[in-house]
Amino acid sequence: MQQTDFEKLLADTLAAHGRSPRTQETYTLMLRLFGRYLDKAYGGRTLDIVLPEDVEAYQRYLVTERKVGFSSFNQATCALRFFYQTCLGKTDWTIARMPYQRKRRTLPEILSPEDLVAMFEACNNLKHKTLLMTSYSGGLRLGETLGLLPSDIDGKRMMIRVEQGKGRKDRYVPLSKRLLRRLEKYWATASPRHWIFAGSTPDRCLHVTAAQKAYTLAKLRAGIQKHGGVHALRHAYATHMIESGVDVLTVQRLLGHRSVSTTMRYFHLSQARVSIVRSPLDLLDALRP
Repeated sequence: MQQTDFEKLLADTLAAHGRSPRTQETYTLMLRLFGRYLDKAYGGRTLDIVLPEDVEAYQRYLVTERKVGFSSFNQATCALRFFYQTCLGKTDWTIARMPYQRKRRTLPEILSPEDLVAMFEACNNLKHKTLLMTSYSGGLRLGETLGLLPSDIDGKRMMIRVEQGKGRKDRYVPLSKRLLRRLEKYWATASPRHWIFAGSTPDRCLHVTAAQKAYTLAKLRAGIQKHGGVHALRHAYATHMIESGVDVLTVQRLLGHRSVSTTMRYFHLSQARVSIVRSPLDLLDALRP
């Protein structure tokens, strides 16, 4: 079999298991990159004669030479685990021979309400401004925002339908009155045919890279120095909801989290929760003569 045959086998098997097109695309790319590594390191060794030691060597190569991040490393590992164990039936391979990297537990920098107002005002492109406001208003992932259709906006029930979000789950989030007015203004100008946020051609949604650039540019124009990409809008939504008194379980459902433990990080990020805690140093004042 040729490299392309293995890639098709992987994509078809993923589809049969109900994995999303994006997962199919990502895993196929990871398998392609592994094939290039084998060709370079072992002089044309094909994917079907690989040993667990070769996968371990590739993981070391990704870390020491490619210096890939946590996400890329684990995507490659997921793809190779699935390909060899499910597609090629290497069930005797020990999973421990293809380990994942542990994600560093870092807390994101949260955009304040003042930051968001400044950012939205600094964005002078109607489509981009509406996109950023939609992402924040519903706490949506970027892919969920870009995948919205006009039919997903229910102005009568004041709901946004998020179809097949992460984990292939549908959910509803409240539709802001302010966002509805913004969308109506945007529609009057853009007249979207299929996607609300269309790309260069009406039959495709706006590319992820274009949306990320729009966020970065708006943040720079607003003079915001906080780190993070457009996903910071979702972080801000969750944190601000908890600060406003919404319970964690409700926020979990709105965000589409499988586990409440994922949502709890925003409870710890809530300024309202942290600011009421007094430092023990201040308690010493009561003991001064």
